[in-house]
Amino acid sequence: MKIIKTPLPNLKLTYPLETLMDLTKTLFIDIETTGFTAKGSSLYLIGCIYYKEKSFYLIQWFATNYEDEVNILKEFFHFSKDYSSFVHFNGNNFDIPYLQQKAIFYKLPDTFERFEALDLYRRIAPFKDFLKLPNCKQKTIETFLNVDREDTFQGGELISIYHDYVQSPNDFNLQALLLHNADDIQGLVTLLPVLAYCDLFMDTVRVTKVQANYYTDYNDDKKQEILMKLHFKNPLPVAISQSIRGCYFTGFESEGTLKVPLFEGELKYFYANYKDYYYLPVEDNAIHKSVAHFVDRDHRIKATASTCYTRKQSSYLPQWDILFQPFFKSDYHSKDLFFELTDEFKKQRDDFSTYANHVLKMMVQNF
Repeated sequence: MKIIKTPLPNLKLTYPLETLMDLTKTLFIDIETTGFTAKGSSLYLIGCIYYKEKSFYLIQWFATNYEDEVNILKEFFHFSKDYSSFVHFNGNNFDIPYLQQKAIFYKLPDTFERFEALDLYRRIAPFKDFLKLPNCKQKTIETFLNVDREDTFQGGELISIYHDYVQSPNDFNLQALLLHNADDIQGLVTLLPVLAYCDLFMDTVRVTKVQANYYTDYNDDKKQEILMKLHFKNPLPVAISQSIRGCYFTGFESEGTLKVPLFEGELKYFYANYKDYYYLPVEDNAIHKSVAHFVDRDHRIKATASTCYTRKQSSYLPQWDILFQPFFKSDYHSKDLFFELTDEFKKQRDDFSTYANHVLKMMVQNF
């Protein structure tokens, strides 16, 4: 067994991970194996990056032969007893279950339940399409963030290299194995800024300015939109843009823009307790039964759910859940919801921030 410790003075944290977990109690972890199942393969390398005295360090436990896997497991468990958090990439599906199965096989105590885990893969996967990523592989996200790595091997290619090393140990193969693992773990630190894109959909966006713009649509009709200037809690490392359902978003670093089409025209507000209303066909409106006696019986009928409404000409913004009330629709069966852009609402910057977060969530949910 070899234990390799390497200081990483140039590795810097560029995302406020301390808001999620105690950095001094956190291990960035990645393992290397000869297969996908613990029962039918060997564990030959465990690597961790940890933070101590304001600097990052890398420690790697390497099995120089197949029998060494129990030794690197024991050393890793002993080292990790002083930590309480993991950061990994898809470790919930592979690294952690693999280590747990090996611990059971060697009758070693399983200490993983006490660990809080941050799986970067699980965090970013729901936003893959919004970010226009072809997949959620670690190297794909590294490319998206313009992160360079020295290692050129794929994980599967290293299996034969490790088998060759066991048969005939040499420094070239050892360095190739260690480098791949080191780049994967350092990648966990450099990938952390990708979490800023996840933060966009966690009610963290703040609207700093609102204005109305006019634009010409595809039919050459003049339309109006609301333009919101945004401020992000955590800066976006790469510029992104996306549009859906007439809404358009752009963002880079700490600033962004969100455009939402404004509907100008007539919509209907539907009363919930339609049994307490009468519908007036001539006026195309509903009135409460407490005042219905002022209307001739021949000009009123009992309202139904679909006729129990009042009409209003105004300016409206779309909403995809009932965020603001009263809400309006074009007809009873329509799934498109709106709320009125009143003069009072225009003064409420906090409400616009709430609305901007609502629109962003809609956009990511529709990819």
